Amino acid sequence: MLGLLTVRSRFDDPDMWWHLKTGEVIFTTHVIPTTDLFSYTTNHHASIPHEWLSQLCIYAFYRLGGYSGLMLWLCLFTAAVLIAGYGFCWLYSGNAKVAFVGALTIWFFGTIGFAIRPQMIGYLLLVVELFVLHLGRTRNPRWFLALPPLFALWVNCHGSFSLGIAVAAALWFSSWFEFQAGSVTAAHWEPGSRKTLTISLLLSVAGLFLNPSGVKLVLYPLSTLFVPSVGVNAVSEWQPLQLGDGRGLAMLGVLGIILLVVIVRRSQIYWDELLMMALATWLAASHRRLLFPFGILVAPILVRILADSWEQYSAERDRALPNAVLIAGSLAVAFVAFPSRQNLAHQVEEHSPVRAVEFIQSHHLTGPMLNDYTDGGYLIWAAPEHPVFIDGRADPYEPTGVIGEFGKWAMLQSAPDILLDKYQIGFCLLARNSPETFVLPLLPGWKAVYSDDNSVIFARTQVATASSNWMR
Repeated sequence: MLGLLTVRSRFDDPDMWWHLKTGEVIFTTHVIPTTDLFSYTTNHHASIPHEWLSQLCIYAFYRLGGYSGLMLWLCLFTAAVLIAGYGFCWLYSGNAKVAFVGALTIWFFGTIGFAIRPQMIGYLLLVVELFVLHLGRTRNPRWFLALPPLFALWVNCHGSFSLGIAVAAALWFSSWFEFQAGSVTAAHWEPGSRKTLTISLLLSVAGLFLNPSGVKLVLYPLSTLFVPSVGVNAVSEWQPLQLGDGRGLAMLGVLGIILLVVIVRRSQIYWDELLMMALATWLAASHRRLLFPFGILVAPILVRILADSWEQYSAERDRALPNAVLIAGSLAVAFVAFPSRQNLAHQVEEHSPVRAVEFIQSHHLTGPMLNDYTDGGYLIWAAPEHPVFIDGRADPYEPTGVIGEFGKWAMLQSAPDILLDKYQIGFCLLARNSPETFVLPLLPGWKAVYSDDNSVIFARTQVATASSNWMR
């Protein structure tokens, strides 16, 4: 229920659309694209299909239920991440009640990334990996053998597979230590367990190459994280975390609670947990969007430290009837709260240039289109007959220099007519608050032909003459 209430109004992610369109292309052509198909500015630049399997899954839900199917996809994966996260916190801490604190921690940090995007599948697989690693460490080393097929699947779903490899490698690294230094403990590993993990980790790395692009896809997440990119750095979710904002303070609070409990109660903290916390904190501090996996990795440690703070769970104390009533009530609320098709369509219209696209199509505007960065995804889906100038995918635009040119144009750092003439732009679809909306009317040969609360369309004079009477 909490997951549904969180995401029911999140049908507005601009990147959802090009993921959906890519899934449609794969479904209809039975070919995984390795070049850019959606923009005329990149000249079919090579593109790495690093999320193709997730995109196909997203499109499958759309094909089954339209917008409602997409929202169902988001609700299911949000619930799966939270339920699996709760289950692992319970398993790891041994306390079913305190595990709810862990689930709420995952939920809070996950709110930065709950969206119809492949990362939802990637982070669900991260929780699955934590289950496998813990069961292999505490129950039977044969559990480690589930890692290679997991990573063979993961590499085709989302780039977070690289984080999964780092997590497994951190556990493997910690297995070589055995010491007690104050509250920090490195537990003893049986040689057989370490050997099985080593073999599984090597096979997992080999399994990463079971993808359409080979080594390029394997290295893709590293280049995204470590190679400076104009496009990526301009997006707020990829910028460093500001410790003064709410989630930054919450991250410091969670780390502070763990440290305080360890010091005051002289609780033990394990060497591998310290490594996980360091990795998760570094990632979150580097990029805001990585607060999502921070919550997944740190929540189990938090609940294990707090496990003795609340009475241990006892199945004998359960009350079946009240629990059943609560479950039934939650399901009823979820059913009622699920947004209608009209509500979803309204969300799309509120955040995307829906009416502007209808105008373009009904009045047959011609010539290359120049569009805003955030609108590109929707245009790829809704107006495929008009290739976009740019969209939320940095991959094809960074090496071709398009994203740098567009950035200077959009921020009025270059003469606007230079870009318009270079690409022989026929019309521009811009956000209502775009700086260029104040400049284009002043340029000779350009005129506004359409306007609504979201968008403004400018066309060259010869096009504008036929359409200016439709200006609203």
